Amino acid sequence: MAGLDMTMPPNSRQVILTINSGSSSLKIGFFDGETELLSGAAEGIGPTGGRLHFVDGGGQVIAKEQDSFTSQEEALSRVIEVSRGHVKGTPIAVGHRIVHGGPELQEHQPITPAVLAKLAAAEHFAPLHLPQALRLIRQTQQAFPEARQIACFDTAFHRNMPEASRRLPLPVGFDLRGVRRYGFHGLSYESLVHRLGRGLPERAILAHLGSGSSLCALRNRTSIDTTMGMTPTGGIIMGTRSGDLDPGVLLFLLRAEKLSIDDLEELLNHRAGLAGLSGGKSDMQQLLALRTAGDPRADLAVTAYCNSIRKAVGAYAALLGGVDLLVFTGGIGAHSQEIRSLVCAELGFLGLSGDGEKVKALPAEEEFQIARICGRWV
Repeated sequence: MAGLDMTMPPNSRQVILTINSGSSSLKIGFFDGETELLSGAAEGIGPTGGRLHFVDGGGQVIAKEQDSFTSQEEALSRVIEVSRGHVKGTPIAVGHRIVHGGPELQEHQPITPAVLAKLAAAEHFAPLHLPQALRLIRQTQQAFPEARQIACFDTAFHRNMPEASRRLPLPVGFDLRGVRRYGFHGLSYESLVHRLGRGLPERAILAHLGSGSSLCALRNRTSIDTTMGMTPTGGIIMGTRSGDLDPGVLLFLLRAEKLSIDDLEELLNHRAGLAGLSGGKSDMQQLLALRTAGDPRADLAVTAYCNSIRKAVGAYAALLGGVDLLVFTGGIGAHSQEIRSLVCAELGFLGLSGDGEKVKALPAEEEFQIARICGRWV
């Protein structure tokens, strides 16, 4: 895709482009205000496989391809190339989902050279995410030099958590160097707060369940605690991430197993969680099918996953003094009735059941939220 012309026809709309990159996927959206013009996704980015699909604002499929994208940058080039025939106007703003901004960047803001420098300095807080985000920012700066580039931080939603939730139980010097709880999935949670509007009660628990999973406790629409900590590896069990572990386990792996830092990072982020419990499988649909067929390892993985979510719900109900609404979102949370029922199976004492009035399932709308944020700046 080198040298691809990614310019579009002159503006006929106030087009905003949103970019939401994952470890092996890239989701994009084109918006005019809060009207979605087109959305697309490239999945399975890597040496083999790969899928690309686009739908228009009405949900009509306009393109579907099988291809192989070896990088996020190549996938983005192809996404923009396909979109040129369906979106009139060059973006006036490009909104980037940024997983982690470190201690100095916790507000949505335009991307300046100073912001880029701070992001580069914060790479060690999210080594799996920030280098990729920086490459996509530079690519879109080159592709759309007149567009305003906006950083939309997943940590911003949690920036006003109480000190007792934000601080980790370590000497204050570590906190001053940025070792603290940040929280993530903030754009997903922001979109739920926006969507629920006046229907969001005083005490709510939001559960974003996907390959990465977390929960958030809300009081009066504000995050007061969340399961993820300094990085997206912490919290409840996830697809390939461990979630919270006894720190002694990490010391054991370093001392007794002689794992290097890189080996430990790879284990905790890519071979743990559901994959570690099941023998390598992290896809929830596959695990549920295997569980139904009697596979004990799949049953263990699903049970442990749901238990970790249920324990977090119980803890947050205690923190809030009760719960008025539990909202499931994310790929698993919004689409798996079975997981929602398993999670809520023992939560009747809180008035929560899989099909009750106090439980909702809503799709994550991170791209819409990024577009809203960009709209404030343009």
